[in-house]
Amino acid sequence: MAEQPNNPLHGKTLLMILEYLVDYYGWDELGFLVNIDCFNNNPSIKSSLTFLRKTPWARKKVEDLYLKSIG
Repeated sequence: MAEQPNNPLHGKTLLMILEYLVDYYGWDELGFLVNIDCFNNNPSIKSSLTFLRKTPWARKKVEDLYLKSIG
């Protein structure tokens, strides 16, 4: 695997990103910023990971929010 020193997502798992966002924003704000059902109705890390792994557009929104929040 090639080194990606300029990629802030390199080495970050979806779990790490999601846990960071939940700690940073909380579920309510996260559900407002990324309006997907798994964040707004009975949210959990497990259900959110399952959805995000199967839904590329939602995962992209979460990754983009992560990059914005650390930038």
